[in-house]
Amino acid sequence: MKYLLAIDAGTGSIRAVLFDIQGNQIALSQKEWAHKSEDGVPNSMSFDCVTNWELTKECIKEVLGSSQINPDDILALSATSMREGIVLYDDEGNELWAVANVDARADKEVRYLKENFPTMEEEFYSISGQTFALGALPRIIWLKNNHPDIYEKVANISMIGDWVLYKLSNIIATDPSNGGTTGIFNLKERTWDSSMASKVGIKDNIFCPCYETGSVIGSISQEASKETGLSTKTKVVTGGGDVQLGSAGLGVVEDGQVAVLGGSFWQQIVNIPSLMPPPKNMNIRVNPHVIQGLSQAEGITFFSGLVMRWFRDAFCDLEKLEASQKGVDTYTILEQKALSVPVGSYGIIPIFSDSMKYGQWYHASPSFINLSINPDICNKYSMFKSLQENACIVSNINLKKIEDFSGIKIDTIVFAGGASKGELWCQTLSDVTGCTVKVPKVTEATALGAMMSAGVGAGVYTSIKDASKILVTWDKEYIPNMQNHAVYQEIEQKWVKVYEEQLKLVDNGLVSSMWKAPGL
Repeated sequence: MKYLLAIDAGTGSIRAVLFDIQGNQIALSQKEWAHKSEDGVPNSMSFDCVTNWELTKECIKEVLGSSQINPDDILALSATSMREGIVLYDDEGNELWAVANVDARADKEVRYLKENFPTMEEEFYSISGQTFALGALPRIIWLKNNHPDIYEKVANISMIGDWVLYKLSNIIATDPSNGGTTGIFNLKERTWDSSMASKVGIKDNIFCPCYETGSVIGSISQEASKETGLSTKTKVVTGGGDVQLGSAGLGVVEDGQVAVLGGSFWQQIVNIPSLMPPPKNMNIRVNPHVIQGLSQAEGITFFSGLVMRWFRDAFCDLEKLEASQKGVDTYTILEQKALSVPVGSYGIIPIFSDSMKYGQWYHASPSFINLSINPDICNKYSMFKSLQENACIVSNINLKKIEDFSGIKIDTIVFAGGASKGELWCQTLSDVTGCTVKVPKVTEATALGAMMSAGVGAGVYTSIKDASKILVTWDKEYIPNMQNHAVYQEIEQKWVKVYEEQLKLVDNGLVSSMWKAPGL
């Protein structure tokens, strides 16, 4: 038997997932990790290469140990990761500085760019599909301004998934789907645009090779073999961004197909032709897909999965104990207890992520609005359901924005990620959007997508698209309750108005934003 290995470097955890070449999951190891702020640097979100490499090695060794396979039988591996996070290296390949995806330290730098080059962000967005909100350019300028000694040593840049592959192969390279999220990129040509770096006054010779997803860049190094137990015979293959490879793992590989990925962040994506220019209002982002010829129009809902984790850990100790006793997931218990809560959760309005406003992106202060002091209707279960409903409502708003821009009419959504394990959440997404919701049998689609990439590199599959059509099978389908849909349409309109009022509290300095893009 031969195998393929996927490494998934997500926002909240690192995972190693072993598959056989038929796409069956053989073994999995997962370690939660955290991205701490840098001392004295507001809104920073550093990536700890030393600690996180140790966690990555542990996951790999645990998968090898639990599966008891011969490492020589792993034909290839690939990696997927949170996008936007970057790693900078010196000319010897030592990591100098790294940040995770929503690091927002570069506030002054974004302000400087917008004030001194008022048309630059719009110009760069028309080429890359990205604004400065999560882009690499302001962060690198920040490094130049605040740590010039480190900046002077910078000789290379990669994304976090690329860093995993570098640690395993000693080769630094990226792919369009991940590299494109830096904003220093050309959507149509699917490669770096170093002229953007030149225009803002940073080094323009630090960009690693960019290969299409599924390209072999090397094999496991001797050093990495000793550290992980992997075989030097195993090929190392370019991966991609978690959303784009996750889309492949969902079968979303054709023009016009739609998916919602329900993880730590929620992404709503629609495949569009790579030659379609980004919308002029900059309300959404556009990224290269892992499929050549396609890009993806994308909305993002911030922290939906992390908010649910916070709610579970802060308020649901009894449910966690009950779940442990019954051998089920805590969210399963919470869903069971929330089934009797009516549509609209007794009017509770969660205020967490705003809908996508990519050009002017910030969020209100986290809160629940319209709570009741009646414990029979305002309790953990109604609040839990309101969070599920809210993630779906914000997703629906984002999808409508993409429909308006692309002209694509959405009637079917593929749903995956941790949230898709919940039957109540799946049905709620269908009811809120008014669309059929399909759930694949492998709901952890990002790892499957990385496995497909590894398989292309190993010659098991001819392309990512072919692998997706072979491997993706369906588990469940949810049909919308149109009466519930009508109710949710009214709730959505009310939520938009309430959220606008909550943003005014941030604007007036009375409360703190949950997250604010640098420069705002």
